[in-house]
Amino acid sequence: MTARLVSSVEIAPAVRHFVFEAVGVERLEFTPGQFVSFTAQVNGKEITRAYSLAAAPSGSNRFELCLNLVSDGHISPCLFAMQPGGTIAMRPPLGMFVLRHPEREALFIATGTGIAPFRAMLQAHLTAGSPPITLLFGARHHVLYRAEFEELAHRIPQFRFWPTLSRPDPTWTGRSGHVQVHLTEAIAGRRDVDVYLCGLKQMVDDVRSILKEMGFDRKQVSYEKYD
Repeated sequence: MTARLVSSVEIAPAVRHFVFEAVGVERLEFTPGQFVSFTAQVNGKEITRAYSLAAAPSGSNRFELCLNLVSDGHISPCLFAMQPGGTIAMRPPLGMFVLRHPEREALFIATGTGIAPFRAMLQAHLTAGSPPITLLFGARHHVLYRAEFEELAHRIPQFRFWPTLSRPDPTWTGRSGHVQVHLTEAIAGRRDVDVYLCGLKQMVDDVRSILKEMGFDRKQVSYEKYD
C-alpha cells in the first residue's frame, strides 16, 4: 500500500498536521485509536515507524496524522521534507488502543503528539448523549488543537478539557505542571472510570503506578507509550 501526501501544516514549532490519501483505496477503514506504519529506505536499511491516526475515518481514502520532527530520526525528517504529491510505502491500520467501552465514563491522558488517537476517538464518539469524558493534556509550551477542544468543551457539557503546560510563559493562566499533578483531581475519588494513556514512556509509567496505588484494576487502564 502507498500513502500520498495531500497537505501538511505546522501547528506548533516542529509539529505538523498531515493529510494523506491511501493510493488505490476507495475507503480506508480503521477504528479510532489505531495506527498506520510507514516504511522507507534509510542509509540502505528498511525502516518502519508507526504513527497514530489523528482523525476519525473520513469515509474516503484520506487519513490524518500529527507528527513531531525528530531531527535525528529516520522517517520524520523525510515526512517533514515531503511535498504534496509525494509518496511513501505504508501498511494498513492496526492496533488495539481503541475505546473499549463507549458506554462508560472515560479519562483520556495525553502528552505531546500522543493527543492524536484521542482526537480521533473524540471525533467518532463524543456526542450530546455521550458518557462524560475528560481530556487531560500535557505539553511543554503549545497545546495542540486547543481551539478545537475548547469548542467541544463549550458545546458538549459532559466533555472536560484540561490542558496543562510544564513550561508555561507568563501569559498562561491555565493549569501548570505535569499531568500527574492533576490526576487526583481528574479522578475525583472515582473508581468506575476507564483510563486511557498515550504519550511519553515516563508519563505513562508514572500514571499507571499512581492508578495502581489508587486501587484501579489494570483492565481499566489502556495505554500506548513512546520515547
